[in-house]
Formats: sequence, C-alpha cells, structure tokens
Amino acid sequence: MIERQDYGDVVKLKMARDLPGPLRYYTSCYWVDGLLIDTGCAHCSREFQQAIASLTVSRVVNTHCHEDHIGNNSTCQERGTPIQTHAAALPYLADPRRLRLHPYRHVFWGMPRPSQAAPIGDTVATDRYTFRVLPTPGHSPDHICLYEANQGWLFTGDAYVGGQDKALRQGFDIYAIIASLKLLASLPAACLFPASGSVVHEPTAALARKVEYLEETGDKVRRLHAQGLSPAQIRQALFGREMMIAYVTMGDFSGLNLVNSYLDGLDPSPVPRPGARVSGRQ
Repeated sequence: MIERQDYGDVVKLKMARDLPGPLRYYTSCYWVDGLLIDTGCAHCSREFQQAIASLTVSRVVNTHCHEDHIGNNSTCQERGTPIQTHAAALPYLADPRRLRLHPYRHVFWGMPRPSQAAPIGDTVATDRYTFRVLPTPGHSPDHICLYEANQGWLFTGDAYVGGQDKALRQGFDIYAIIASLKLLASLPAACLFPASGSVVHEPTAALARKVEYLEETGDKVRRLHAQGLSPAQIRQALFGREMMIAYVTMGDFSGLNLVNSYLDGLDPSPVPRPGARVSGRQ
C-alpha cells in the first residue's frame, strides 16, 4: 500500500506492506524536481511502479543501504535511472544478501533485488535545486542526508525519528546518532522530511529536543552504570519492560541495545554500589 502526499514541489510516497491488523511499519521516499530520495521496500514494488508512473525520475539517491530504502532501486534502474549513494553502501546495493536480514525484516520489507550505484559527491543538482550532501552516520555508517539551503528542505532518511527512543537496533551507534542530529539542528531548516513519521515544519526545535532527550538519557544510563546496575537493570529502571518490538524482532530492536550502545567503550564492570545485585551485560 502506498499513500501519496504533496508538500508544494515535494511529493511524499508513504508505503508499507499490507499486513493484517496493526502489524505494519511505514517507510517513505520523496520526489522533487526529478530526484527520487530512496525507493522504499520491495514488498510494495507493484504499487511503487504505479505511483512513479506519472513522475519523471531522472536520478535516485539512497540515504543508506537498508532494505526499506533501496527496495525498488532495480525497478528504477530498469527504466534507465542512475543511482547514487555513499560509497560504503555500494556493496550492499550490488548484493543485498550482505544485509543479512532478520526474519522480521523479510516480513515487513522484503529482500531487494541487486542494483548498481555510483558514489555520491558533495552536492546533488536538479534543474531547479541544489542539495548539499551531509554525512550523518549512527543509524548506519553509510547514512547521508540532503539539504537544500535556499528552500530550507532537509531530507533526513532515518537520521531523525520523532519521539523519545526507548529502544535501538543492534549495531546502531547512539553517540554518532547524537552527533548527526546536532549537525542537522545547526542548519536553518524550514521543513524536515523523514523516512519514518510525519513531515516536520520548522524542525530546529524538534531536533534540539531530540538531542537533549538522548543526552539526558545517556547521563542517566552512565550514572546507573557507575552505581553498579547491570544493563538489564538500567533498562528496567529507565524504560520498564521491553516493548513488543523487542519480541517481534527477536531482540534486534530493544531497550537493552539502547543501554548497551550508551555503555559501549565504558568499563563493563563498575564498582557496585552497596547492596546492588550486579551481573555482566545481558
């Protein structure tokens, strides 16, 4: 299923596999002036072809190599459309099996077909607009965002997700995420176009709130760690029980992963506080 939403010159294509009940996860790609930013998930291939039939797509840019962002690259390439992305993403586009998808990722998004891309430069130019390419690692090492300074448009892929995070995917780098969000918050953006969630108008305050929350959460994690609590105990103290997503993803996306990302590089065996029950990382 795909929903089209128009924001002036920007077209948002919001898509998800049509699953029974509420078990659905949306991702979005954006079209502007012939440029398609991401291509969504493979499970929506038929609807995607219908959605772009009325759009002139002269170039694709992938914000990163995850399967819900490159799922229809091959469809675009078959139409003769060139693809650009971070150099580190190129091997994963060429052979998506390298992504080693968990079962839930197969269910929600599907395995992309291979595609070929070229390394992206510092800018991307269309007939009417020029986008600055911003390296924004954390969600993935190859993540980039696009910023059109004259319009104040900020296309953030998965670098920005609204709300207060209580879970993180395994392997994500919370400190790099915070640094990337600080970079985005420093830009005079008028509109933020995320891959997940709603378009954010005048996003500087929203980005600053996100940074503040993540930094405050990190302070709490490190403080509890110094008191001798284990990662599992810290997660329980700060976030309560694991959310359903932790079970759906078999632990790939969990509060424990978020805590452990904050603790990465710290001494794993702090001096316990009196009376604390301490165990190693779980």
